Amino acid sequence: MSEEPETIPEASPPATETPPDRLAAQPNSPFYNADLLERGVGIIFNGVERTNVDEYCVSEGWVKVAAGNSRDRYGRPLTIKVKGDVKPYFKS
Repeated sequence: MSEEPETIPEASPPATETPPDRLAAQPNSPFYNADLLERGVGIIFNGVERTNVDEYCVSEGWVKVAAGNSRDRYGRPLTIKVKGDVKPYFKS
C-alpha cells in the first residue's frame, strides 16, 4: 500500500496593494481617506520623492502642492497643480 504524501496548501503570495488613483489630505475633499493617510502614502513625482503633496491623481498625472506660505481666506494653504509622472506607494 503506497501512501500519498501529505499535500501542504501553498501560501498565496501577498496581494500587492496599490494606493488609490486619487487621494487628498484635506478633510473637506471627497477624495479624503483618513485610514490611508494614517498608514502613510508616499509620492514620487517626476522621479523625486515629494513630501509636500496635498492631493494627487495618477490617471490624470498631476499633484497639488502648497504655493509658498500663501493662505486663502479660510487659512488653508493655496495650492498649485503641477503635471508630470505620479507614482504613489505605501510607506509601511
